[in-house]
Formats: sequence, C-alpha cells, structure tokens
Amino acid sequence: MMAQTQIQTDTTPVLEVRGMTQQFGGLRAVSDFNVKLMPGELTGLIGPNGAGKTTVFNLVSGFYQPTVGEIFINGQPTAGLKPHKVTSLGVARTFQNIRLWNDMTVLDNIRVAQHYWLNYGFFSSVFRTKQYKQREAQISEEAYELLEVFDLMQFADEFPKNLPYGTQRKLEIARALSTHPKLLLLDEPAAGLNSADAKDLIRLVRWIHEKFDVTIWMIEHHMDVMMELCEQIKVIDFGETIAEGDPEEIRNHPAVITAYLGDDNI
Repeated sequence: MMAQTQIQTDTTPVLEVRGMTQQFGGLRAVSDFNVKLMPGELTGLIGPNGAGKTTVFNLVSGFYQPTVGEIFINGQPTAGLKPHKVTSLGVARTFQNIRLWNDMTVLDNIRVAQHYWLNYGFFSSVFRTKQYKQREAQISEEAYELLEVFDLMQFADEFPKNLPYGTQRKLEIARALSTHPKLLLLDEPAAGLNSADAKDLIRLVRWIHEKFDVTIWMIEHHMDVMMELCEQIKVIDFGETIAEGDPEEIRNHPAVITAYLGDDNI
C-alpha cells in the first residue's frame, strides 16, 4: 500500500532519486544515482553509449524497479508501481526509438494516451451512458486542441507511419503531453533528425517548457542541443555519475572529455 499522499509545495521536488542502483545479474547498469529536479527546471542527462542513461529513465518511469534506492515523484514514493501508475503521478516520456501506435490515426494516438484517467467503468462503456459520452467528448476536445497547438491538425486522420520522421517526433511529444505531466522525460528526441530539424526541435522544446509549465529532463547525444537548452547537465559513465554542472562546466570538465574521447585522444 502506498504511503499517504503528501501535500506538494513549491519546495517539493518534481523528482527526487536517492541512492538508486540497478543490477542486471552481474552487471551494474546504474550505481548510487542521485538527482533532484525542482518545478520548472530544464536539465539534461548525458554520457557515452551504454552509460546507463535510458536505464535511469526506465527506472524513473516504472519500467524497472531499482535494486537499491528510492524514487519520489511530487513527494510520493514509486516503489512497486507499474508505468501507468507512475504516469498518473505526473510523469510522461518519449523513447529513443519512436513508439507510436501505427495502426491508429494521429488523433487516436492522442486520445488513447489519456486512458489512465478515465472516470467511467465497464458498465458505462458498454451501455454508452451519459458519463461515458461526456468523458469521451472531453478527451476528443483536448486531443484536437493539442493537434492544433502542435500544428498537426492536418494529419488527424493519417496514420503515424505515413508521416515524416520529424513530424512523428512531434506527435510523440504531443501524445506525452496529453497526460498532463509535471515531469516530461525526453529520451534522445533529436535522434535521426537532420541539423535543420534539430534546430526546430530546440525551438519546440523551449516553447513546450514555457507554454506547458512542465519540468523537462532530457537525454541527448546532440551536444549542441543540450548545451543550448539545458540549465544543468548530469553526466554518467558506466552507470556512475562523473560530473554535473552548467553547460560550460560540463563542456570543459576533464572527466567528461575523457569519457567521450578517451585518454589517448585528449
């Protein structure tokens, strides 16, 4: 049973991770990881391939349970919670490899993402009660509003697999925002984008951060994207934190340079 709900204040972290370690058999993917994100922050998590970045996101979003450590979302512990329950606490995410429902229309991708907070039961859905119709109408209205603000309305009846790659990325972020998150996890949103699309992504993330009043934590290999967007950056290598600070500190940190280039290349 979950602990009693705590009252969130301006001083309550949106996310707090304490001493998180993740073992996969004999492999330690994440070691004694700690982070605290306050409301409104836009921060980054970087590291070489295989450093454990996506594992951290999988742990925070409930896809894995940590071997050791604690995770708190808006002051509430997430121990034992499945991903949909973590979502209901205010966490949404995108994935390095786009995970859209390609057999559903763009509109339905947005609508279905809101299923976790439906307030009608099986009886209402079978007999199409007044409560069911009102809730479905509200979901559709919000979905259309998101398509409008993301300039995706013209694709409402299209299937995602038929859209350009950059547009699919935009749709995935819009779908994540449809759950009304307090914390948005972006896992390599610029992956596969050309330089022009990456610049558009920078503008999009900055706009989302301001318009939706959401805390954003992102993983990205495009360093120009991270350096331009993030206020603070945390760096991990082989699951261990090796540096954290503002973009300029990270850019010149010896441990970060070594992790990315190797001693022989410095």
